Amino acid sequence: MDKNAEQLLKTVVKSIEDKKGVDIVSLDLAGISLVADYFVITHGNSERQVQAIATSIKESAVKSGVDVKGIEGLDSGRWVLIDLGDVVVHVFHREDREYYRIERLWSDAKVVENT
Repeated sequence: MDKNAEQLLKTVVKSIEDKKGVDIVSLDLAGISLVADYFVITHGNSERQVQAIATSIKESAVKSGVDVKGIEGLDSGRWVLIDLGDVVVHVFHREDREYYRIERLWSDAKVVENT
């Protein structure tokens, strides 16, 4: 894996932890997807918390010199997708995460320990 992608993953996880994101799952997509090196999935318990987590991730990425390719869903605060290139982040509202369960779609991916 690219060291820059690994560092970005750590930055994203730290941003999520700082905003009390719940059940952070990082998936290594090497050899599985051409979309990104890692997917990170987490959730918040309210729309406001989801928005705070997503905003924190965006700000940390920009501060680290990472180009934010796109953010979708920030206004609704139900499912925010943040495209950072090598790392794609899904920040769900708890209810939506339970409903969509996207981790199942990537069951072939190796789970990365968040340290």
